Amino acid sequence: MKTFLIYRDRDFDLQRKLPVNEKALTQDLELNTLFNAMALGDKFLFEVARKVVLSSMSDLDAILYRQSILKDCLKNSLIVKDMYNIAVESIEIEKKHYLSFFSFKYPSSILHRSIGLLQLFVGILKKLRGIADSHADKFESEGFIRFFAMLQKELTDEYFLHIQEHLKELKFREGVLISGELGKGNKGLHYLLHKVQDKKQSWIERLFNRKTPDYTVYIHERDEAGARALGELKDRGINTVANALAQSADHVLDFFTMLRTELAFYVGCLNLQETLVQKGEPIAFPLPVAANARKSSFKGLYDVCLSLTIEGKVVGNDVNADDKDLVMITGANQGGKSIFLRAIGLSQLMMQCGMFAPAEAFCANVCNGLFTHYKREEDTSMKSGKLDEELRRMSDIIDNISENSMILFNESFAATNEREGSEIARQIIYALLEKHIKVFFVTHLYELAHGLYEQRLESATFLRAERQADGSRTFKLTEGEPLQTSFGKDLYNRIFSNAG
Repeated sequence: MKTFLIYRDRDFDLQRKLPVNEKALTQDLELNTLFNAMALGDKFLFEVARKVVLSSMSDLDAILYRQSILKDCLKNSLIVKDMYNIAVESIEIEKKHYLSFFSFKYPSSILHRSIGLLQLFVGILKKLRGIADSHADKFESEGFIRFFAMLQKELTDEYFLHIQEHLKELKFREGVLISGELGKGNKGLHYLLHKVQDKKQSWIERLFNRKTPDYTVYIHERDEAGARALGELKDRGINTVANALAQSADHVLDFFTMLRTELAFYVGCLNLQETLVQKGEPIAFPLPVAANARKSSFKGLYDVCLSLTIEGKVVGNDVNADDKDLVMITGANQGGKSIFLRAIGLSQLMMQCGMFAPAEAFCANVCNGLFTHYKREEDTSMKSGKLDEELRRMSDIIDNISENSMILFNESFAATNEREGSEIARQIIYALLEKHIKVFFVTHLYELAHGLYEQRLESATFLRAERQADGSRTFKLTEGEPLQTSFGKDLYNRIFSNAG
């Protein structure tokens, strides 16, 4: 049985490798804040959220497939959490059952464990089938429709009855019937387990039934060696059956493990959604478009990680950067530029893993890779300067970035003088645009920003953080020409006026 609740055609691999830049993305976008909100202290939920979000997809159909499943989860959250808890219960039962035995090297102990485990699994599978029977009609997504249809087709009443009959028979309450042959040196060969004859025969059937000759050997109750030899004969006879039953138990356990893993992502999304709804923050399912298109339009876009760390609501932004390859962001210090940039990166990742977006509306083209180039603290070992470190990271990005990717720059190349930093940044931007890579760039380098503005590039748009006449910040971004000042004096006045 397969779940197919993350991908349409394959299982989700929790051991898959993450992108080479996952550490930079996690640091620059503060992704651990997002993962913690999805996990609510559960380490397994955290790991699944981390792997799914960072393994973003660029296939539109795959994104929409997962979106539709998540929409079902939001409408039926209690049912989804119930199924998740059932999967967790099955795995916990297996762990306890495993620890109740000290050794499984003997076929008889393997058989005994497998029978007990499968009996418990049958009860849990019946719970899942019951959910399918009672609630399948509440789900509309392709993924859940197929999942519930699979449960109802595979887990029929006849199937459960058949399983119970086999498990009862494999307990061998009527004894074990084994045949074998003698080889060289009277060594036993070709042991074969047989079905025990049905003793529910009439006396006439028993009287006229042809019997094969048999011999009876009695072992003294104190004959330990004889009892051990008899046990070894029994183990050889049931070895094949024990292994087959153990494999069956493992297959059922694998199903529950995959169900838990794939539902864990949606449970994490439900946890996040509940937190945001309680705060009154909007969420919307984004509209993804092809990678070779250029779409970046949204309403009320906010930084979800900032929202998760403060009590109040976060100011959202409305921007239309459709048909643009370059978005330059300038303006007042502490005006919300870096927060906006992080919101862009977070919403892009969330869209491409099939999640909702932190916005009232969101539409963007998918990208083949998301990269960040943020300023870092100076190298304390003094092995290199900040500019060398920035250029080295930029070189690593170039080695891995491809056409139709996206890169976010935050105050990059400001470690040198403005003219040199602007020239480095300008050349890098032009090279990226030539390779059809989407660029968002937050900068205080006026020479860079204004120089690009004067080029009147059709594929570029310029956003500026608002500043009120009294120096206060609205944290809103609007289209506008870069200004020569970032109004650092506002911060100076505010800090020292408060200190006084």
